[in-house]
Amino acid sequence: MKVTVFHANECDKKKCTALKMEKQGKCRIVYKIHQIPRGAVVLNPFAEKAVSMEDRPLVEDKGVVGLDCSWNKVSSSSSFFSLSKYHRSLPFLVAANPVNYGKPCILSTNEAVAATLYITGFKDEARYIMDGFKWGHSFIELNFDLLEGYSSVDTSAEVVKIQNDYLDEHMKG
Repeated sequence: MKVTVFHANECDKKKCTALKMEKQGKCRIVYKIHQIPRGAVVLNPFAEKAVSMEDRPLVEDKGVVGLDCSWNKVSSSSSFFSLSKYHRSLPFLVAANPVNYGKPCILSTNEAVAATLYITGFKDEARYIMDGFKWGHSFIELNFDLLEGYSSVDTSAEVVKIQNDYLDEHMKG
């Protein structure tokens, strides 16, 4: 599986999941935008289309590109987001990483990559990404029902429907 991470050098290197994935041989880190593979699925929190099984051929052929940057500094105008026509956002998931445990939608780079792989049907590869982290199994366990739901449908619209149904059900107080 081809996993590339664009690293913005904005993180605490001791806690950086992308750097740890690279040390484990699970991704390639790039520091320049032109090094990002063309045609890969680019994870973009501002993308209008959610990742889905429709993206499986792209992920299989060209891979996934994650963005490792500070959530406080990311902006929709970033040049990173003008790179590819295959930008995808992730549906609702809850972080399991020690920094943001239990927080919705604030995933670490390894969680975002693993979620993309899982949703596109590469479940063993998703688990492999998370295996190198003491808390890694928790991410898939915490989000298991959602990940299974998202990976069981074909289109981005169906993924968004599952997300919205889940949020509607769980936001009722």
